[in-house]
Amino acid sequence: MRRFTFPGGIHPEEHKSLTEGKPIREIKPPDEVIIPLSQHTGSPAKPIVEKGGRVKVGTKIGELTGFISANIHSSVSGEIKKVDLHSHPAGGNVLSVFITNDGKDECEDTSEKDIDSLSAKDIIGIVKEAGIVGLGGAAFPTYVKLSPPRGKSYQALILNGSECEPYLTCDCRLMVERPEDLLLGGRLIARAIGVKRCIIAIEENKPDAIGKMDKLAGKYDFELAVLRTKYPEGAEKQLIWAIAGSEVPTGGLPVDVGMCVHNVGTALAVYEAARFGKPLIERVVTVTGAVKSPSNFKVRIGTSFKKLVDEAGGYLGEPGKLIAGGPMMGISQYTDEVPVVKGTTGIFIQKKEESVPPHQTACIKCSRCVDVCPMRLLPTSILAFIERGDFSTAKELGVLDCMECGSCEYVCPARRPLIHNFKLAKVRLR
Repeated sequence: MRRFTFPGGIHPEEHKSLTEGKPIREIKPPDEVIIPLSQHTGSPAKPIVEKGGRVKVGTKIGELTGFISANIHSSVSGEIKKVDLHSHPAGGNVLSVFITNDGKDECEDTSEKDIDSLSAKDIIGIVKEAGIVGLGGAAFPTYVKLSPPRGKSYQALILNGSECEPYLTCDCRLMVERPEDLLLGGRLIARAIGVKRCIIAIEENKPDAIGKMDKLAGKYDFELAVLRTKYPEGAEKQLIWAIAGSEVPTGGLPVDVGMCVHNVGTALAVYEAARFGKPLIERVVTVTGAVKSPSNFKVRIGTSFKKLVDEAGGYLGEPGKLIAGGPMMGISQYTDEVPVVKGTTGIFIQKKEESVPPHQTACIKCSRCVDVCPMRLLPTSILAFIERGDFSTAKELGVLDCMECGSCEYVCPARRPLIHNFKLAKVRLR
């Protein structure tokens, strides 16, 4: 069988064995959830509840504002405690809805519905109302992806099950435990965007998931594409290159080459919204690294990181870093009281002795960063201009195309802070 891949990339230690064989475990909702109104790319949702109001599981509490935005729903039943600022795993404080859980788990209507007769317009409307966003981490509103700009169209759908980030296994477990449901979700997406060709892409380091999909893909008219294990294979543009051999142009979108990419977890959320009227109120999160019992949890949105760490047996030794996501592209946290949001793929903990900042030295012009850059940039040259304050030249060299995957920094023998500076440059340029 052909193994697909892309130019560049790296092979970091995977560390997936900590959790890849552990079934998803649903944890009891906490006594209080804190649900940010900004959990997605685009404009924050507008609060439509007030202190003292009652909500059920699935009640809309935040309404989208503008085209690129997403609805927000309550993940528990209970009473609105307050609407106030709270820390967010992406950084800073954002307006959030605090809900006291009454423990009753009363739900809005979740009766089973017929999905066979749904039109493309119906599916897009359901996805929009349910507040579904990309669950691979970027959290881009899904209904927007299902609505390409006028004059453009899709030719194929790729369900992304590559999950290339080290340590994380939430997507792998979904493919093993819920394969038919997520493929049905994929068929709904295909109907919404009007394509017949559907592909599910999985890295070769997930034999259990590949085995499941190999048996079921044909039943649901999906092609199975097995990818070589390489980071960052799961990035949208790299995945398209690997499977279709097409390069998304600078500043362009996948629709420019006729491709639509959705995470496997997103496909499952689409299925549940269409079949049961269930909005996006929970997700699977991998809690791994320096915890006593690394696990995959099904968790309600708004649950604190601390509760998940406790469910995983607590910290193993003194924690040095708490990261939302994985070690390559995750975001370090200053507290474990931040809530799980729609884009939280994992919680990764490093021991204190493992998180000592590396000693930096001068660039030795080895060009390793150039060799591995999946966007074919010149990281060392871009950094040199940024350090001189020449942001316009850095822009000309493509700093805005940097996907911040960290491959350059991973291989740099001088331990130069490339990604940190690229992020700062983007802020300056935007």
